[in-house]
Amino acid sequence: MLQFRPKRVDFEWTTNTEGLVQIKVPKFTSKFGKSFCNIIKKDNSFSANMDKIGSVVWKNCNGRNSVKEILDILKKEFPKEENIDNRLFLFLQQMHSLNYIML
Repeated sequence: MLQFRPKRVDFEWTTNTEGLVQIKVPKFTSKFGKSFCNIIKKDNSFSANMDKIGSVVWKNCNGRNSVKEILDILKKEFPKEENIDNRLFLFLQQMHSLNYIML
């Protein structure tokens, strides 16, 4: 897994003043789903808010950085964080299962 180069899917995302990432995730991608949201006057997206570690990971899932390189960045930015490698692997697996990143 360390050699994989995770890449974010093409979701809109922003960073707040604290450097935390907020991802705008579409609820529906089909024409029917989008139309349904328009009919009931609901937004077709929701916000996924990342914590400090998730934000660093998300920003570095650019398709160029390997998982090993992202892990090294996390270890440097969060030296006192325990089990940072396990947290990274679980986070990447979850993001992949939600189709937020490609591995």
